[in-house]
Amino acid sequence: MLAFINPGDSLQDETRQSFKTTASCEAMASTRPLLLLVLCSLTLTDAQFKLFNLRATDLSANLLGRPDAYVKVSCGSSDLGETSVSRNQKNPWWEEEFATYKGQENDVMRLEVFDKDLFFDDLLGVCQRQIKRGTHAHDCFLEKGGTLHYTYTLG
Repeated sequence: MLAFINPGDSLQDETRQSFKTTASCEAMASTRPLLLLVLCSLTLTDAQFKLFNLRATDLSANLLGRPDAYVKVSCGSSDLGETSVSRNQKNPWWEEEFATYKGQENDVMRLEVFDKDLFFDDLLGVCQRQIKRGTHAHDCFLEKGGTLHYTYTLG
């Protein structure tokens, strides 16, 4: 027995499959705004905090010459870490960036600038600021001389 295949049947099956795929894609696309709304609502109270562009100018020298400076960073209750030590630099520039999703408006950001020594690190100064939404650049004058410059974003 011979069976003949109608070329139109194959085309109709492909069209039906294509329609099902298109319909399911449209259904998924229509739920995206809802998904985005849910994800955004989860982070309304907590926003991403990011500290970057950390540098200092005219840091005071220690007895042995230029400072070996680094910065400890915290925001709110989160200890975000510290920069690398910039050896023998009065005007260091740190490449590290610090970020957390736990940042909230009016949290206190604290930056402690130290001079790394063999036994005890010397505190050169502390900068504290309540953070606000948006991107902000600030300068902070350190107790032992020099200025810390930094930029942060709270979004």
